[in-house]
Amino acid sequence: MFKKIILIFLISNFSYSSDFLVIQSTTSTSDSGFYDYILPIYEKKTGIDIRVVAVGTGQAIKNAMNGDGDLLITHSEEDEKNFVLNGYGLERKKLMYNDFIIIGPKNDPEKLKSKSNIKNVFQTIKEKKLTFLTRGDNSGTHKKEVFLWENAKINPKNIDSKYYIDAGRGMGATLNMAASMEAYTITDRGTWLSFNNKQDLGIIFSGVPPLHNQYSVIVINPKKHPHVKFELANNFSRWLISEEGQKYISKYKIMGEQLFFPNSLNN
Repeated sequence: MFKKIILIFLISNFSYSSDFLVIQSTTSTSDSGFYDYILPIYEKKTGIDIRVVAVGTGQAIKNAMNGDGDLLITHSEEDEKNFVLNGYGLERKKLMYNDFIIIGPKNDPEKLKSKSNIKNVFQTIKEKKLTFLTRGDNSGTHKKEVFLWENAKINPKNIDSKYYIDAGRGMGATLNMAASMEAYTITDRGTWLSFNNKQDLGIIFSGVPPLHNQYSVIVINPKKHPHVKFELANNFSRWLISEEGQKYISKYKIMGEQLFFPNSLNN
């Protein structure tokens, strides 16, 4: 299996050379196996070696602001727009989407599957004191989770820490914790479909909006960081949003289920 994913949380002092490209990325695109699928296709086509630093979206953006990478792939619209507005990126381009889902015990003891909307789901989790794992890492998934609590008129900071547990980990590790604790959490569908340790967990609630999960690609601004490999990054970005790249994205499936839905034509 193709493995060039660099799973680290703090990076600095990259040694840049001309033969590879560095992507700062959210963990969900890595945990879902997306890069293991898509990068060999592009490498075979171009001979370009691509390496991925997979961290939470918040950290990925900070790393990119420091110039530790050439390309950014994340899923937090407001942060991405600010990144471009402040001159760190050239243009935010829509790449693909899937959706966020709520995971919990598949026997669904509190009948959350019958709830009419996501607000009722979060209100019931709080009222019934159900164990919920938060990533707590300022990632795109964490920010969506906080938004959903607040949209349900709940301040997650006021929930008893015995039931609202900060996993402090990436998506895959958080799902492993949820499986061992039979707890609830939020994840993206792509990571869930590729996750092998489901045990007694199942999808408790899904549906969009407001669970839409948009991924974007941004080339780092060479005027801000002259050392970045603009041409390599721009070529890869253009390929991802091209008809060919989007076709390959749509073909990525696990057990017949499509993980990501390309939508660059909506840019």
